[in-house]
Amino acid sequence: MFDIQEIRSQFSILDREVNGKPLVYLDNAATSQKPNSVLEVCHTYYTELNANVHRGIHTLSQLATEEMELSRRKIQKFINAEHDFEVIFTKGTTEGLNLIAYILTQKLQKDDEIIISYLEHHSNIVPWQMLCERTGARLRVIPIDENGVLQLDYLDQYLSEKTKVVSVNQVSNALGIVNPIEEIIAKTRKNSDAYIVIDGAQSAPHFDIDVQKMDCDFFVFSGHKMYAPMGTGILYGKREILEALPPFHGGGEMIATCSFEGTTYAGLPFKYEAGTPNVGGNIALGAAVDFMNRVGRENIQNHENALLEYAQRQLLEIEGLKVYGEKAKRTGVVSFNLEGVGIASDVGMILDKMGIAVRTGHHCTQPIMSFFNIAGTVRASFAVYNTFEEIDRLVEGVKKAQRMLG
Repeated sequence: MFDIQEIRSQFSILDREVNGKPLVYLDNAATSQKPNSVLEVCHTYYTELNANVHRGIHTLSQLATEEMELSRRKIQKFINAEHDFEVIFTKGTTEGLNLIAYILTQKLQKDDEIIISYLEHHSNIVPWQMLCERTGARLRVIPIDENGVLQLDYLDQYLSEKTKVVSVNQVSNALGIVNPIEEIIAKTRKNSDAYIVIDGAQSAPHFDIDVQKMDCDFFVFSGHKMYAPMGTGILYGKREILEALPPFHGGGEMIATCSFEGTTYAGLPFKYEAGTPNVGGNIALGAAVDFMNRVGRENIQNHENALLEYAQRQLLEIEGLKVYGEKAKRTGVVSFNLEGVGIASDVGMILDKMGIAVRTGHHCTQPIMSFFNIAGTVRASFAVYNTFEEIDRLVEGVKKAQRMLG
């Protein structure tokens, strides 16, 4: 059974007040709050088994290693990877995307092409631009229509033997639009030999992920958007691809042998995990997976979709309010502006005085904002602990902001 009050009781921060008002936290696309079970795992690691992993024969090191590798296996099941060593711990989605763009450098040359979309976060734009600068490759961008939906006819036109990478997000962080990943991957497989990279930062928190069924080459996501600590994330890569590509960072743990004459690299996953990892955070990421599995990912998806539908319906009753991507398939996010209110941050500041946390600005998606000819939006984003009553407070807050700023 889905018991929202029982779920909320697991998040101590939700009991606090902000500016004298009960906290309404609607900035989950930026980072989610952490359940007590995850926080307790962090505390336990540092108070009972703090040690470096994979390097010691002493008890604490072995226990820490066992717990981190158990977390890796939990995440393997969470995304249905074929092997646990295809799961690479990272600092988050941004590092994962940069890692991929770097290790693919030798696979591209002048006039090769990389395809991304207008809906990308800067983290799925800038690393590919940097790769183009290193190699002489060109960037091609799938445009969107007035609803924010990708125009996939352009993908058909762009795909060719020159296409070496197709990298798109599964869900837009700015608009919440769910992209047709299956169709994009099918088109790419049919018309090129390109590497397929999926940014799952905004999809992993909200619905089931099956990388084998998806048939992507790489899938990246962040832990802090799905109830785990900041500084955690995952890069999934197919075994044969990761084994064939070079490492990203050099240092401890990623070597098999090292001498002044040369170095050989360790096998997966350690080849891509140089240096001391975020052991406590990585273990806690497994605890966040446990939390999501206990609640039930279908329950999470259904609840959040109901919140989104209710929020959009209530907000659109406000005269002069525009929701971006209103007619598109979306999850987790409603992004909007008020007519006659020039700066979204003004709305955000008024909401903050009422204890309501939302995100304002361009959301690291300046191309989307340029397309709609706006500087930014007000973005309310949902997690499993949010309620319909909180949306009512948001709506009342937006109405108040409209009266004050109109």
